[in-house]
Amino acid sequence: MWFLAVLCVSCLLMGTQAQSSASFRRANAGNGRCQYSFTVDSPTEASCPSPGSSPEMEALKSRLGLLEALVARLVGGEAVSESSHSSGSQSVLQDSYNQVMGENAQLQREKQRLDRQVQDLQQRMEELRQEAERLRSRPCVPPRVPQNDNSFRPGSGSALSHLVSTPGNTQRDTSSLRDPAWQFSNPGYQELTAVVTEVSAPNLEGPTDISGCGDLVWVEDPEVHRKADSIAGKYGVWMQDPEAKEPYGPEMVWRIDAVGSDIRQLFGYENMDQLSRGFPTKVLLLPESVESTGATMYKGSLYYQRRLSRTLIRYDLLSESIAARRDLPHAGFHGQFPYSWGGYTDIDLSVDENGLWAIYSTNKAKGAIVISQLDPHNLEVKGTWETKIRKTSVANAFMICGKLYTVASYTSPNTTVNYMYDTATSQGKTISVPFKNRYRYNSMVDYNPGQRKLYAWDNYYIVSYKVRLGKQE
Repeated sequence: MWFLAVLCVSCLLMGTQAQSSASFRRANAGNGRCQYSFTVDSPTEASCPSPGSSPEMEALKSRLGLLEALVARLVGGEAVSESSHSSGSQSVLQDSYNQVMGENAQLQREKQRLDRQVQDLQQRMEELRQEAERLRSRPCVPPRVPQNDNSFRPGSGSALSHLVSTPGNTQRDTSSLRDPAWQFSNPGYQELTAVVTEVSAPNLEGPTDISGCGDLVWVEDPEVHRKADSIAGKYGVWMQDPEAKEPYGPEMVWRIDAVGSDIRQLFGYENMDQLSRGFPTKVLLLPESVESTGATMYKGSLYYQRRLSRTLIRYDLLSESIAARRDLPHAGFHGQFPYSWGGYTDIDLSVDENGLWAIYSTNKAKGAIVISQLDPHNLEVKGTWETKIRKTSVANAFMICGKLYTVASYTSPNTTVNYMYDTATSQGKTISVPFKNRYRYNSMVDYNPGQRKLYAWDNYYIVSYKVRLGKQE
């Protein structure tokens, strides 16, 4: 009997272990006795509901599912954000690369430009070397006695200027003063045109000078008096009165900067030394604007062309007012018939031993140079001559002893005075007198019969040339 009971219990235990889900538990029943519990899962799952399948467990599973979905979305957003950040970084890198490539291309273009400049300089050096060889091959010529230039002191500015308000004012201003007109900022520029005529300089010996009138046979090397400090002094006009009147003496120097759209300031200096130092003693504001570089000084008056017109004006220095005005009949103006360098140089006023002249052109003359002698008092035309040389083909012109002379080029360092017209005989001819544009942009050439010099404005530099008159061979 005992054997059968043990066998039955063993079979039950083996069956329970075979199901791998049997459990045995012992607990206090609370009345001093032990309570034994033996639990075996049903072979059919549906026959006994599992505690894990309660409604609370299902709700917990649902919330866990929602949390998993939310976490998945958050993780996916971070991935998209990282992807966007990576794409933005790539865009920044691409922009930087494009900028670097653009700067590299710009540097390459700048290098090519510098290479061209180097080639031009090398070519210029070769031309100078050939010119030096040509000069060495010439016969030796006795040198001229050099003229010391003690007045030009570049950059000097330690002297005091005394700006007078009226001619009779004897009070002086001891404050240091620089030219205001030579420190313009953003001036309006007149339009320029450029037609360069290159003429080689011939070999000409220096002739003997004569005291009276004669033909121009020699122009000496330029003497520098001053260099401008800013773009306002690139070109202009300067002069001395060959027949000065009180209160200004023959040493007085006058200057007008011609760069700008409203040119009205006339600067006066006591002498050449004060000009080189840059300290004016008189500054006049002209009532009418000046056109370009064709003004001149004669018998106590400034003569100039009014801007944008063919009107000539005589400005009296003593009264500081306009004394006369008159239109120059049929004269071209404001770019119709300028010199080859441009600058609206249609009407060029000049003074020589015979008086006041106007050099210009008309439609009737078809651009050829016309010369008119003017009455210095009322500006009436006293006589007119028409030449056979076009005004736009020459760089500049001036009068000496009733004869017109033209300069071939304003940029060539070694050019010539290439044409002469004699108003006494009404005959013109080609000549070849050496002329130097040392700074290669000569915008004004005028003759002063009192000093027997040519005054010029060459690329910021105020210069003068001594001339010799004689008999053309």
